[in-house]
Amino acid sequence: MTTDFVVYISREALTTSLLILLPILGTGLVVGLMIGIFQATTQINEMTLTFVPKIILVFLVIFLLMPWFLDLMMAFTIEIFNHITTMSN
Repeated sequence: MTTDFVVYISREALTTSLLILLPILGTGLVVGLMIGIFQATTQINEMTLTFVPKIILVFLVIFLLMPWFLDLMMAFTIEIFNHITTMSN
């Protein structure tokens, strides 16, 4: 196992993680900003107004994108297993 290989696997792991997390975190960010603007303009400071829509939309995004997430994770895992079989002691 060389240093280049470890760097490559680390980069692929980070890239895969970011591709999975960005839609989820982006949804939370956009919904949070929209609710924050709504609360600032209407001066409604209800705590549940912040969390409930965010939770619902984040779970909806996870549910809708789950096949794509699983494809990414399976491709990464298969690549790792293929590299394990080619490694020598």
